[in-house]
Amino acid sequence: MKISVEGRWFKDNQGRTLHLRGANLGGSTKVPYVPNGATWNRVGFYDHRNVSFVGRPFPLEEVDEHFSRLKKWGLTFLRLLTTWEAIEHAGPGLYDEVYLDYLYAIVKKAADYDLYVFIDPHQDVWSRFSGGDGAPGWAFEVVGMDITKFQQTGAAFTHQEGGDPYPRMRWPANYSKFACATMFTLFFGGNIFAPETKVNGMPVQGFLQDHYINAIKQVAGRVKEFPHVLGYDTLNEPSQGYIGVPNANLIPTQIVAQGPSPTIFQGMLLASGFPQKVIEKSFLPVRVITKTKILNSEGVSIWMANTEPIWRKHGVWDVGRRGKPQLLQAEYFRQKNGIEVDFARDCFFPFVEKYTKGIRSIHPEATIFVTPPPISFRYGEETFSPLGMKNIVHAPHWYDGITVGFQRYIPWLGVNTEESKIRLSIGRRNRRRDFSRQVGVLITQSEEVYGRVPIVIGEVGIPYNLNKKAAYKTGDFSKQVTAMDDSMQALEANLVNFTLWNYTADNSNARGDQWNDEDFSIFSRDQQKGTGDAYDGGRALEAVIRPYA
Repeated sequence: MKISVEGRWFKDNQGRTLHLRGANLGGSTKVPYVPNGATWNRVGFYDHRNVSFVGRPFPLEEVDEHFSRLKKWGLTFLRLLTTWEAIEHAGPGLYDEVYLDYLYAIVKKAADYDLYVFIDPHQDVWSRFSGGDGAPGWAFEVVGMDITKFQQTGAAFTHQEGGDPYPRMRWPANYSKFACATMFTLFFGGNIFAPETKVNGMPVQGFLQDHYINAIKQVAGRVKEFPHVLGYDTLNEPSQGYIGVPNANLIPTQIVAQGPSPTIFQGMLLASGFPQKVIEKSFLPVRVITKTKILNSEGVSIWMANTEPIWRKHGVWDVGRRGKPQLLQAEYFRQKNGIEVDFARDCFFPFVEKYTKGIRSIHPEATIFVTPPPISFRYGEETFSPLGMKNIVHAPHWYDGITVGFQRYIPWLGVNTEESKIRLSIGRRNRRRDFSRQVGVLITQSEEVYGRVPIVIGEVGIPYNLNKKAAYKTGDFSKQVTAMDDSMQALEANLVNFTLWNYTADNSNARGDQWNDEDFSIFSRDQQKGTGDAYDGGRALEAVIRPYA
């Protein structure tokens, strides 16, 4: 079952070229199993050290059911999710050995069904406590942040605190908010931008990166013995935070901003207890800004006692003699000592190299799947250069932006989300042609950045709750079938490997994948009719299950 990397292709142990097709397992792995961490459930949310992810992606007693189904569907390549929080939630250096044993058992069982696996240390907008998943709650606490104050101050928008129903696709807006953007800035660029911030005497960048890498090394130590484990993703959909944003009076990652959208400077002030009037953006940046809103009218601060706000400490802003905050260094995150900071060159690739070295100290033959920041989240033109490393795979993500963003299928309208400026394609033929071209561009970029390495589209898929969940009432999934077929044809036109987003064992029509009301699973208990065959519970399988070379 061993797979090797040769040039642009994966090869089996007989030298045959493989076209790897599979799924992400699974969507609810982002949240704890005990207590129920589904984002609609606020109970126990802040008790972040006392959780368990044993049971994600499914309980061990269900493993044969789900693996046999994926095998029969031809989805034999699994991007197996875990999170930093699942491994190290109890505190720095305190690893959940029971969870690691459970994960080992899941991975071991995959071999019985000839399933290949690569491990995905998943995150979205840094952490559950900043509206996503990934990092443990204590990662905020070690830099002096109180996670219970994020919603009040506009530092994050969470499903748990924001109320039900969750606004459609609101979670990416957290990339532009203070909690997530600050933590990513510290994680990737703390040495450059926050040298005075230390944790137990250690520079914050090194502290955060070392704990993250050491957590994934715990997984590697468990599964390195299995030949069907290809390797490890670097970090799902990372963000550059504030790094490279030319002016602190801008909203970072404006392309994903929606709802109340503070600028960088306003976010810093809100976090420190200064009420601000901010613009409230509509869903897409091409739409008109409709109104403004006062945030943090009660003057709450997220900073714990005896903690100086990080960016005030570094001279980005201060309070004048009359008590009025002033922005002192508007271009602070664009350059350092007069030299432009390039996120990819100065921050991201050094992390990839450090991560690779750490993982291969445990699992020497591991393939590293490099997932770059989505281009729509980036600021500026990064300078890329080939890593020149062996056993590297480029693992970007690609989605049909209109279908995902609006949760509607519009067959004559497409959007290019792989460029810094939004570009529409009108007409069904143009839409499909442009989708194929977008995936082709990812392959071209892969060769420019990484050299001739394999490419895996690590995430691609559609929401099944289209048109206000109409299919769940009528049983007619024809729109989902056609939407999925559009994406699958783009992949096939480029002969590209992929893992669909996603397969969630506990998906439901009411709550989707149990996280921020997303509903992308190709399987759901609620679609099971009791037939007992391999296809029972599948969604849009007419498009998912298809012949391939």
